[in-house]
Amino acid sequence: MSVKEKEKRTSKLPAAALKTSVPKKIGQVFAFIGVFLLIIAITLFLMLKIICAYGASKNTFATTVLESGQMKFLASLALSKDEIQEIVDKTSLVQVGDETVNEGMISLPDFSGSSSGESSKDIEIIDIAGLTYKGTLMIIPDPSRVSVTSVATGYDQWPDEGVPLKDLVEKAGAIGGINGGIYNSTNNCGGCAYGVLVSNGVILRNRPQEWGGLMLVGLTNNNILQIIDISKMTPEECKKMIEEKGIRDAVCFPEAVNVETNHFVQLVLNGVPREVNGAGSGLNPRTVIGQRADGAIMLLATDGRGYKGHVGASAADLIEIMTKYGAVNAANLDGGSSTCMYYNGGYLQDSVTFYYSQSSWKLPTAFVVK
Repeated sequence: MSVKEKEKRTSKLPAAALKTSVPKKIGQVFAFIGVFLLIIAITLFLMLKIICAYGASKNTFATTVLESGQMKFLASLALSKDEIQEIVDKTSLVQVGDETVNEGMISLPDFSGSSSGESSKDIEIIDIAGLTYKGTLMIIPDPSRVSVTSVATGYDQWPDEGVPLKDLVEKAGAIGGINGGIYNSTNNCGGCAYGVLVSNGVILRNRPQEWGGLMLVGLTNNNILQIIDISKMTPEECKKMIEEKGIRDAVCFPEAVNVETNHFVQLVLNGVPREVNGAGSGLNPRTVIGQRADGAIMLLATDGRGYKGHVGASAADLIEIMTKYGAVNAANLDGGSSTCMYYNGGYLQDSVTFYYSQSSWKLPTAFVVK
């Protein structure tokens, strides 16, 4: 073999080696990633088993994840259906009867001629804190200033995506607000409310059985907060009820407790706090609307899910806060990552989701304060 042939052959060796080593290295990378993910999965599974080995932590874990939008499956990974059912039966709110809001318990002052709608001076902002949460309570003396706004462009006409709470508040020419009822939160699209929606006296959606156990939460033309079970109503019956009661603004949230979900609405009705078993629920960020005997509306937002070291508030916590500040009627709204409160140019409670900090999820509706 000549010198030139030897050099030519030698020069090809690195290229050949490279061709065999590249696929091998890629395979090694994927193998490493696979093993790493497997270790994480096994670790999480073992952590769930450890958490669920103890009564109190097991109950809190199960009820908390059942209230979430995307993490419900974690409960069934660690617990059987019978175990989950047993937990929700003993750590939940006592079922309510057919009692409705007694409007006679609300005595509204005369706000005619008041300039409160042009100023924020009469709105009270109170910092709230518990062992597992922090939050903000906004008290609005004049209930006529509170209404529902949405991204809907007509009856059941919704954009592909919602907007942050800040945009909803500013669009309505309002000074503040909170997130509203249940909606399509898949992939944070937020473009459509579920159930029934009324805004400024106009029905924008009317599907009372679209979601199991829906409750209507809103205000009448005479500014009384209502909490109404619409889960068994037809659209025609719901429309008639809205017209007869004079519902001007309302959203929906479900009252449903089972092995697949853990949602609740009524907290206080006609001055009576709802009875709870245990803490009444898991621990999560919460959004609440309530009304005092003098007509003042109370809006509450609390944090959780690890945000600033807080895991969240329970149903019992919400009932305690609402009764402490004089609620005659109060209802739980959509919470979790959706919970937010905006006021006077800034977020008093932003989303607990880290990539939406300093803002909120995209929402289709909000209770706003003019």
